[in-house]
Amino acid sequence: MKTRLLLLFLLAVSLCQLARGQTKNETGAYTPAKGSAERQAILDTLRDVLRDQQVVFKVHYLKVHNGWCWVDTTPLDKQGRPTAEGGGNLLHLVNGKWKMMDLSKVPEDPNDPLGPEDASPGFIKNLLRTYPGIPRDIFPKPSK
Repeated sequence: MKTRLLLLFLLAVSLCQLARGQTKNETGAYTPAKGSAERQAILDTLRDVLRDQQVVFKVHYLKVHNGWCWVDTTPLDKQGRPTAEGGGNLLHLVNGKWKMMDLSKVPEDPNDPLGPEDASPGFIKNLLRTYPGIPRDIFPKPSK
C-alpha cells in the first residue's frame, strides 16, 4: 500500500511539473515550454523593453538556469514581419521578476564585432567577467 501511495505521489509531482510546462532539469539549463508562465514572463520582459505589448517573438534560442536566462529572439508584428532587429539578451531573475541586463557594460572585443548577436566564446568570456555567477550552460554552443 505504501509503495502504491509513493508511486501515485511521484506521478502527481511529475504531472504538476508537466502542467507548469517546464522541461526543467534541476542540475542544468532548461528551456521553458511554450505557453508556460515562466516563458511568458521572460518574453513579457522583452516586450516591456520594446514598449510594445502587441509584438510576438520568434524564439531562436532560450535557456534558463539558476535565475539566469539567455534568449535570442526576433520581434514580429501581427503579420509575422520583423519589427526591429532581434538578437541575444541576458535576463536575471531578481525578487521574482525577470530583469534585462545591460549588455553595453560588456567590454567590446575588436576581433568579435558581432558581440551578443553571435554569442561567441570571446563575448561569453567578457560577459562572465562583467556578470559573475552566470551559469555557462545557458549559452548556445559555438558553431564550428
